[in-house]
Order: sequence, then structure tokens, then C-alpha cells
Amino acid sequence: MPLVNTKEMLAKAYAGGYAVGAFNVNNMEIIQGIVEAGKEEKAPLILQVSAGARKYANSTYLKKLVEAAIEDSGLPIALHLDHGDSYELCKACIDDGFSSVMIDASHHSFAENIKITKQVVQYAHARGVTVEAELGRLAGIEDDVNVSEEDSAFTDPEQVEEFVAKTGVDSLAISIGTSHGAFKFKGEAKLRFDILEEIGKRLPKFPIVLHGASSVLQEHVALVNQYGGSMPGAKGVPEEMLRQAASMSVCKINIDSDLRMAFTAAVRQHFAQNPSHFDPRQYLSPAREMIKQVVKHKLIHVLGCSGKAFAEPTKKPAAKAKK
Repeated sequence: MPLVNTKEMLAKAYAGGYAVGAFNVNNMEIIQGIVEAGKEEKAPLILQVSAGARKYANSTYLKKLVEAAIEDSGLPIALHLDHGDSYELCKACIDDGFSSVMIDASHHSFAENIKITKQVVQYAHARGVTVEAELGRLAGIEDDVNVSEEDSAFTDPEQVEEFVAKTGVDSLAISIGTSHGAFKFKGEAKLRFDILEEIGKRLPKFPIVLHGASSVLQEHVALVNQYGGSMPGAKGVPEEMLRQAASMSVCKINIDSDLRMAFTAAVRQHFAQNPSHFDPRQYLSPAREMIKQVVKHKLIHVLGCSGKAFAEPTKKPAAKAKK
């Protein structure tokens, strides 16, 4: 099975009332852990590569690892560029064989965002590649994304119809209160479901994407801190909020910080309990297993996409009912 784009994948998710997990990948063990979970749960997967990951691991290496994952698993897998900040970067990834790209021109004016996104869409669609864009700006730091709270902004529902119509984009990332990184909320976690609901009404059957959606599982934070780390106050999006979003128009949920936290927790614990070990296979194996268990949990209990890898499209009403 070759790489797939996200068009049919997200259409099935919208109709079925679930979301597809988009997991950031940086090395072989992370890819293996994600895909092993996907195999066991028979779930579709989006493996996404950020600009930072391309610099770290080389796009060619990552693409070949994802191709190996498809050959090994037989799952429908999309290879997606996360937060491409320019037409040139999106074009390079399309030319490299990515099946989906995100153009994030949200740091530009509304008009310029439309112009750049439309340019990417025209190039991508001519080559069978799907495009995600962003309206609104998420606060936080993750890889090459660094937005202060002062510069963050909720998505304006009154702009979404014009943006989608003028760009021809396939999915839209919105800002409703999530943020990048492991420190998402200082106080009570709160998402603007009223904005999401209004966007869903204005864009029926259209897939919405939620970035910055790691839950920062507290058992992993505790392990990191127990074994020499220092991450006081790390806090993510409550899983019940993500389930609610997935029952509405959100069809793709991005998860990165949870993978990093799990990987680091496992490595720290292994070194603390096995100080004589120096073989990377010894400490990367439990890290890979921790990734697998986290992803399985997400697929089953958060995204609701377990068993959906080969499901036939369903004929359901346009609007996803709120659970």
C-alpha cells in the first residue's frame, strides 16, 4: 500500500464522529512505537514531520522509515508536513513525496495568508497532495513554532468561509485555547467550544484540526521529575475535552509533547535503574514501548479511531452531534 493523503481519511472521521491521530516523528523508535500501536488497534495514522525534524533527521531518512512502516503494517498512513511556514518548504516536501502538507501562514495578514495558502493548494492538488492551513494563532513553543501569549489569537468564525472558499484548502487548523509545548495552562484548562461549534455550522462536513492537543499525562511528568528531571507545572489538555472536540467537527488531533514526555520518562527511568547500561538498544527499547502504550491509549480512549483503518465510508448527516 502506498502513502495516502488525508482527504478520505478525514472524511471518514467526520462521518464517524472520531478523529485521526497526527503524531510527530523524529526517529526510528518513535515511528515504530506509533505504528505498532496502530497495527494492534487497526487505526489510520498521520505521521507528521516538522521543520525541526527535517533538520534533525533528514527528510529522506524519515520518508524511508515511514515507507518501511507502511510495508510492515499495511495501514493507511499519511506523511504530513507540520507547520510549513513557506511555499518553498511545502513545495520541497511535496517534491520529496509527502502526501499531505500544512502551510502555516497565520503569522501574516488575512489577505496574505489566503494568497500563500492558495499558491500551495494549487501546487499540491495538481500532484494529489492534500493541504492543511491555519487561521488564528496558538501560543507556546514546540520545535520551530514560538508564539507568545500576546501574539496568540482565537480563530474568528466570520473569516473561515471566505478563507476556505478562496484557498481551496482541504482542512483547517483553528485556535480555541490549546497551545504548543508541555505548559499549556497556568490555571484551569478551558477551550472555546463555542468557537468550534460556530465554525462547524459555517463549514458543514469540513474537517477541522486541533494543534497543541497533548494531554501531558501526569504519570509521565512524575517519572521525569522522579528520575532527575525538572518540569514543575507541566499541564496539558484534559482528555475529556479532546473527546468532545472529536465528537464535533475536529477530525485531526495533533500529538507531540505526549510522545516526547513518554520517551524521556522511559529513558530517565532506565538510566536511573540501570546505571551501568550504555547500549542504546537497552534504553531505547523501553522508550519505544512507552510510545506504543501512549499511542494505544490515545487511539482507543481519546481519538476513538481504533478499528477504523479499513472501515468503509458511512453515510451520515452533515453535522457531527455533540456528545
